[in-house]
Amino acid sequence: MCQSKKEFVLSKQLLRSGTSIGANIREAQEAQSKKDFLSKMGIALKEASETCYWLELLMVTDYLTSDEGKSLYSDSVELRKMLSSIVKSTKEKI
Repeated sequence: MCQSKKEFVLSKQLLRSGTSIGANIREAQEAQSKKDFLSKMGIALKEASETCYWLELLMVTDYLTSDEGKSLYSDSVELRKMLSSIVKSTKEKI
């Protein structure tokens, strides 16, 4: 998007939030306690939600085509659902 459509702000925010999800999941895998795990997974969930927001903006502003946007957004929603389930079940165990 940066080269082809000259869009820098939204796409960089999307990159930051999207890569933060994986980084926080990786940190959660090395958690020192269940509370630490829950905290990291909670952050990953928030970043997934933020990623959906940036994708919505990129679709509304036509920086992403409908097909691109729908596919990425669908994947992000599924990831949010998985993370939400993990957070919920972890809370029940603490």
